[in-house]
Amino acid sequence: MNSRDLVESRRAARRLALQFAALIVVLFAVLGAVVFAIVSASQAEATQRSLVAASLIDSPHDAPPGVFVVMVGDHGVQSSPDLPNGLPDEAALRTVEGSGGEVQTALTLDGQDYAVLTSQGQRGISQVAVSLHESQEELARLGWALAISGVLAAVAAVLISAWMARRAMRPLVEALALQRRFVMDASHELRTPLTLLSTRAQMLRRTLPTASVDSSPLASVALPAHVSSASSVDIAAAVEEIVQDSRVLTEILEDLLIAADPREVAPTSRLDLVALADNAVALQSPEAKRRGLLLARDGSPGPVVIQAAGVSIQRLFTALIANALDHAKTEVHVEVSRSGSDALIRVSDDGPGFAAGMDAAAFERFASSRPVVDAPNRPRHYGLGLALVAEVAARYGGRVSIEPAAHGSGAVVLVRLRAGS
Repeated sequence: MNSRDLVESRRAARRLALQFAALIVVLFAVLGAVVFAIVSASQAEATQRSLVAASLIDSPHDAPPGVFVVMVGDHGVQSSPDLPNGLPDEAALRTVEGSGGEVQTALTLDGQDYAVLTSQGQRGISQVAVSLHESQEELARLGWALAISGVLAAVAAVLISAWMARRAMRPLVEALALQRRFVMDASHELRTPLTLLSTRAQMLRRTLPTASVDSSPLASVALPAHVSSASSVDIAAAVEEIVQDSRVLTEILEDLLIAADPREVAPTSRLDLVALADNAVALQSPEAKRRGLLLARDGSPGPVVIQAAGVSIQRLFTALIANALDHAKTEVHVEVSRSGSDALIRVSDDGPGFAAGMDAAAFERFASSRPVVDAPNRPRHYGLGLALVAEVAARYGGRVSIEPAAHGSGAVVLVRLRAGS
């Protein structure tokens, strides 16, 4: 694992730890709020019971500590000793005296809160005041305890989750690093023989005529008797194709290196999908002809422009056409068109089609989504082509799907990409 991978793994572990800690804090806050609400409701219920119980006592002097009673009856006004200033609540007494029943109010006297119950009884009007000071202090202590516990839980969650995240992500990071290293090593090893192949093909091209033997700079070189002027030109064209193919393979290797590392971004440019489709069809036509299949490009005659990397889209076309050729019976059609802000690539074949329910699984790696047409000299099918198509489409904000065949048989794969202006 190199230093860049190590830094990325630490950042990912830190993000995971913070997210886990935030989840723990949220859960603890919800739990604390529930506990606080339950305790608060329990204290309010206890206060209510104290008010009702105190309103039934016979004498204000029998009131427990923190409870103050005022009785108004035929024998005048009786009250508990040390009655706080502001009691009794004259307004509540007048209300009960006029309408009967009971009235419950809240008062703040000398900086303390009181719950006051004024009611009409058989012996007159009684008014009970219960101090809320102790219950409020208990709630405050509970709130502080929950807050401190929450902070400690958050710190512990960050430390523990950071340790667990690093341990959990290390195998994943090492696996990804191994995958990238394999792709880099394979690409590096393949680049050297490809460079040699391209160099040798170019050197061979220089020794062959480009139009006719007479126009060749080596016209004086004696060619074998069985090599005619026409066949020499054909050989030159074939060598040129080898040069082009080696250049395409080199570009594919570069694209694979970029795709192997999600931190890398391939340079993009304005591309014409129609031209790319024509080129892909031309490259695959010899293989289609060898298999006895018709390969044609349909759709828009004019350009359909997107913003992407040319080699990636060329790989997409190659994978789509190769997949269709593997399953087609007689023909494959490549259609490029535009629909609103989308550029559409639709590749259809007349093969066995996709099984029901394979819409999503068809784009997974090593998925056997439909049988390959049995024919001699067909290459082995690994189930990677459509997965590569889905990966390239997603890289440029597109998506891939399966459409029903127009005539009820065969398969249609549709790729949607963002069209350029």
